[in-house]
Amino acid sequence: MDRREFFKYTGIAAAGLMLPDIVIGAVQSDKRRKSAGKSSGYFTLLQLASATDNIGNSYVLQTRKGSVIVMDGGLKTDSRKLMKVLKEKGSRVTAWFLSHPHGDHIGALNEILKNREELQIDTIYHSRFPEDLIKREGGGALVHEFYERLAAHKDTVVEDIQETGRIIDIDGVKFMILGVTNPEITVNPYNNSSMIIRVWDAAKSVVFLGDAGKECGDKVLAAYPELLDCDYLQMAHHGQSGCDEHFYKSVSFRACLWPTPSWVWDPSLRPDLTFLTTVDTRRWMDEKGITEHYVSCLVGDCLIY
Repeated sequence: MDRREFFKYTGIAAAGLMLPDIVIGAVQSDKRRKSAGKSSGYFTLLQLASATDNIGNSYVLQTRKGSVIVMDGGLKTDSRKLMKVLKEKGSRVTAWFLSHPHGDHIGALNEILKNREELQIDTIYHSRFPEDLIKREGGGALVHEFYERLAAHKDTVVEDIQETGRIIDIDGVKFMILGVTNPEITVNPYNNSSMIIRVWDAAKSVVFLGDAGKECGDKVLAAYPELLDCDYLQMAHHGQSGCDEHFYKSVSFRACLWPTPSWVWDPSLRPDLTFLTTVDTRRWMDEKGITEHYVSCLVGDCLIY
């Protein structure tokens, strides 16, 4: 289904967010690309759309000096597309941040680590789950496989971050860890242990929420209310069943990053998934007056300067 057909059949205007609001992000990004070049900040941000219109979180940042940083990476089925992007950028990743070990966040990296194809990864940052947390939810086999694969690659430094507040500086771009694994949260355990990261340079700021749920969102909001304010906010859990209305209305931001497939953006496309709450999140954004949206299933891969 191409974009025109998608707009035709999904009834976007009826869902609380008008079509012009959806596409404005891509238009503004194009304008920045033409007028600003690489001088408008210390990093560019590429939001990668799913290769298969599926859930997934995949972002590639590049500093003005050329360092490449990856956030998550998406599903196993996104690995080829991601590798192509990384090869085009020089086949070296300075830092790879992982929010949490769900397959739609670690799947691509897990696949890439099977066959590095001459890709150099300097450092991988994650917040390792303790065994009792892994056992609270299905999918433990993938988590254990992934952790074993991380340990096997001796040429890559793997840093396990268990405390918030750390700042990592890469070419003048700051990465601050606002949230780490939360073993005390037993509801929605994997998502609520998403590593939350604030990124900023001289021109802009981004907060990556991973799949943070209400409980995780409440915790980081209580600890770092001002540091959550940003220019671009990645919608938690692909925009549905993540952080709640109080969280979003307490944080100041001007644009939304939606790593969201078509059937999550518009749950009516899948009658078996009408319980998804994306329409609520979209309504909250509308009520906040947010008009700049980067929706992966609508605009595809999107570069922001």
